[in-house]
Amino acid sequence: MPRLLRYVIALALLLALIGGLIYNVTWHPARHERMAVSCNARDAAPPLLMPGQALKVMTWNIQYLAGKRYVFWYDMPDGSGPDERPTADDIAYNLDEVARVIRDEQPDIVLLQEVNDGAKNTDYTNQLALLQERVTDLYPCSTEAFYWKSDFVPDRHIYGSVGMKLATLSRYQMDKAERLQLPSPNGNLIGRQFEPKRALLVSDLPLRDGGHLAVVNTHLGDFKPGDDTLQRQVAATTQLLDTFEQAGTLWISGGDFNLLPQGQYQRLPAEQREQYAPESELHALWDKYPMIPSNDDANGEDRRKWYTRFPNDPRLSGPDRTLDYLFYSPKLKRVDAQVRQADTLLISDHLPVIGRFLLPAAQ
Repeated sequence: MPRLLRYVIALALLLALIGGLIYNVTWHPARHERMAVSCNARDAAPPLLMPGQALKVMTWNIQYLAGKRYVFWYDMPDGSGPDERPTADDIAYNLDEVARVIRDEQPDIVLLQEVNDGAKNTDYTNQLALLQERVTDLYPCSTEAFYWKSDFVPDRHIYGSVGMKLATLSRYQMDKAERLQLPSPNGNLIGRQFEPKRALLVSDLPLRDGGHLAVVNTHLGDFKPGDDTLQRQVAATTQLLDTFEQAGTLWISGGDFNLLPQGQYQRLPAEQREQYAPESELHALWDKYPMIPSNDDANGEDRRKWYTRFPNDPRLSGPDRTLDYLFYSPKLKRVDAQVRQADTLLISDHLPVIGRFLLPAAQ
């Protein structure tokens, strides 16, 4: 066999081996899959939602319980943050703090993002299970879906496993849930295998009159100049909500959208703007549906109280932007809303957004 041919065959076998190894350690979810729903009521079945009732919803990116005592490597634009993981003591403290806030607010539905499970940087623990131990009496029903998972990520700051989930907790009966894959970046084929695979976690809550409330939990991707991934993710989310609206299904969607409200880009210091587009891709949603915080909230005299993001960036001393929202069907009535800031500034780099709604009465 000619030497050149032997080299070609050896190279092909090596590439096949590397490709197989990469495939084996990375995650390849279906674009649409049913997720398990757990409803573990102690004494009786969880109640059904009632037409016309009030409903309180909270969304919170809990930053994998890391807290605010760090500047992580990804917190600085040039990747120069010195920290790679929180301590076990800080994780335990912030777990108790998240549980404290949830128990104090007692929302009917809780949407959580950046909940770690099996990640090296949080000691491989299932953070949702640990949180549920503290609030299980309030939330008998739950569902969850990964959006970042790999047995090994070769980045020098990670160099191990990752596991990050969306989680939805409910005081009310939850019938079913599904994970819907969102569009992914078009980066190089190998690199994107190790990146998050963003998704919508859709939960179905039945109403006593036979109707349903769809609850959508998400965490959209990061902005990259010249990349249209965020625009495509917003479009996919809008399409789903349009489908609910056309079918007459009530819905609420919340999460970390990683996008600014109208007018906020211009208020950010120049060095903070590079993470966002001058014209927010989120307009495709707010043009159609009401949101909390609204653009009026985010641009009014009291706009500071609607900031939801406090980056772990030493150049900043407090929350300075809004990235987390609740969108809802126009059939629901907004009763009250707030961003809980006073006692949550050190728990996560995001702050919880809370909305109270009235469901429409039975026809």
